[in-house]
Amino acid sequence: MNIGHVLTNHARYRPNHLAFVCKDRQLTYAELNQSVNKIANALYDHGIRKGDKVSMLLPNCSELWELYWAIAKIGAVAVPLSPLLSGTGLSNQLNNADTSLVIATSGLQETVNHIMGQLTISTADVWLTDVDCPDPFISFHERKAKASSTEPADPGIQPDDLYNIIYSSGTTGAPKGIMHTHRIRADYMSLFGSYFRMTPESVVLHSGSIIFNGSFLTTMPVMFHGGTFILHSSFDVDHLVEDIRDRKVTHTILVPSQITAALQHPEFTARNAASLEMILSVGAPLHQSQKEKLNSLIPDVFYELYGLTEGFVTILDKTDFYNKPGSVGCTPQFFDMKIVDDEGRELPSGGVGEIVGRGPILMKGYYNDPERTAEAIRNGWLYTGDLGYTDEDGYLYLAGRKKDLIISGGVNVYPKDIEAVIIKHPEITDAAVFGVEDERWGETPVAALICRNGFSADKEVLRNWINDRLEARFQKVSDLLFLDEFPRNVAGKTLKRTIKEMYLKQKENIEG
Repeated sequence: MNIGHVLTNHARYRPNHLAFVCKDRQLTYAELNQSVNKIANALYDHGIRKGDKVSMLLPNCSELWELYWAIAKIGAVAVPLSPLLSGTGLSNQLNNADTSLVIATSGLQETVNHIMGQLTISTADVWLTDVDCPDPFISFHERKAKASSTEPADPGIQPDDLYNIIYSSGTTGAPKGIMHTHRIRADYMSLFGSYFRMTPESVVLHSGSIIFNGSFLTTMPVMFHGGTFILHSSFDVDHLVEDIRDRKVTHTILVPSQITAALQHPEFTARNAASLEMILSVGAPLHQSQKEKLNSLIPDVFYELYGLTEGFVTILDKTDFYNKPGSVGCTPQFFDMKIVDDEGRELPSGGVGEIVGRGPILMKGYYNDPERTAEAIRNGWLYTGDLGYTDEDGYLYLAGRKKDLIISGGVNVYPKDIEAVIIKHPEITDAAVFGVEDERWGETPVAALICRNGFSADKEVLRNWINDRLEARFQKVSDLLFLDEFPRNVAGKTLKRTIKEMYLKQKENIEG
């Protein structure tokens, strides 16, 4: 079971069907398979073998997309990383993954150079995808041009062999590399293709980053079915609306901020979007008013998915929109869910507790981290850390997050990573970061601070100091709250929910 072979199959049986579009690059399945084979053979010629980790520090581009399939064909392991990472956040993830090869752009050359001393690889194991590749790095395209386009040697993949590692942790703490096997990604192909009603005639558009696991919800099944996949280099609402209209897009996946932007676009009309069969909302809850506006404009295309990279989902099908307002759906076929209290006892419908689930896409575990794997998966059930409840029909409603996770623009943001940076300021004695609703991003981080006595803080200056030192853009705090002390429980734990309520009340008073 090698998921890379889906391209081999389509190249044989539907070679002339349009497979992939990215900017000016358009490839049929025959062309795409040949291009992927050249990359696979170039990797093999470099010494990459089954189980070796190839880390990709790339924005949305054809190279990144083709690497996913080339790496699969030779049995290596794909490790997509955010190009926004830098410093220890980047070196931690590269080292944690036991990286054998890094593929990046020349725009990140300085970033990579800066951390080379912290890595277990040399510049000889860094490929740059730009046409003009500076010494001493290796040119990706030069290696590809010299490689054969024939099918690479069969690495002997078994279903439970590792295919990729997705990092969902923050940038400064201990990374958590979520392991997905060829079997898991094959289930993404067949199951989500079925859930989302895809066919070989489907045209799937993706305008968000394909380094995040949510992208696999549509990228895997469209290739499995032999449809057409359109990749945008970044989200641009004009480009989105134009391609939906002109390329007759049937399926797309968007985070709430992108849906909001589309709804505000004058050309996003029922007529121009007549080909759409699905708009899948992921990453963060979409406001009910926006759901209703979308469904009024383009009826019967809205799906919503709640899920974790670790391997559990619920889906609100387009047929359930009117019946279950506010719900994030139910478990699809072959998935199970229960709501449990702090002692692990299952709660009846209506009872708020931790969401626990299991299903065929459950991760193999956290890479090289059996302890945290055992914390997350107990007796085959994934403990999500999220709070919710079900109605009598088994539909899930979110009630908050047990963990302090913030989802901003569809990206997971961990407060402890931001707090670790803030507390380095010599005049700050404590920090508590939490998320608040944001119309554009879904959520945005806010930091509550306790400063040393006598320290006179200018809010904007201090906020800039913090944001300048954070390692990823999506971590940047939008506002600060100054307190003399934090509310805490009897065990001394900071009560972030209470702090958030204080902040929202203060903001309401100021605005009122």
